[in-house]
Amino acid sequence: MTAAELLAASGRFPIGAGLAEQELSTIEHEFGFTFAPDHRACLAAGVPSGRGWPDWRSPDRVALRERLAWPVEGVIFDVMENKFWYEGWGPRPDLPPAAMAVAKSYLVTAPRMIPVYSHRYLPAAIDGHPVLSVYQTDVVHYGNDLADWLNREFALGEPADRPTRATVPFWRDLL
Repeated sequence: MTAAELLAASGRFPIGAGLAEQELSTIEHEFGFTFAPDHRACLAAGVPSGRGWPDWRSPDRVALRERLAWPVEGVIFDVMENKFWYEGWGPRPDLPPAAMAVAKSYLVTAPRMIPVYSHRYLPAAIDGHPVLSVYQTDVVHYGNDLADWLNREFALGEPADRPTRATVPFWRDLL
């Protein structure tokens, strides 16, 4: 069963009309990313709403920008407040502002994470990627794909037997 079918069959969430192709393209253009094909297909079939779900039709674009910025902002928070440092960035600068600048310069090259629900994310433009829970630098595999994630997160069906490996640079290394 597809993710959209699982959500609709569950009856647990209000499902609005799917996003039309023009709406999806407008969102992608406005926010500067491309939905993963499976995420796009799910949103085209129906848009879940309620607490935790991003409201892609909301006139409150600030809230959507905050959701999109959350993963990077969380990493920056850990760099500044919790002494996190990713070895792929090279030696950590001694001064906190310099460390933040280095981290930001690398994070702009990391794949963009797109909110699915609460702090569950999919990388932009990559089909069939695992859903990741991203909370600062605490990154956890939450499902092999959208349907498997729904099965696991909301007990909507049978989860997959074995996990799919996250492939996106940087974020996979935080797992």
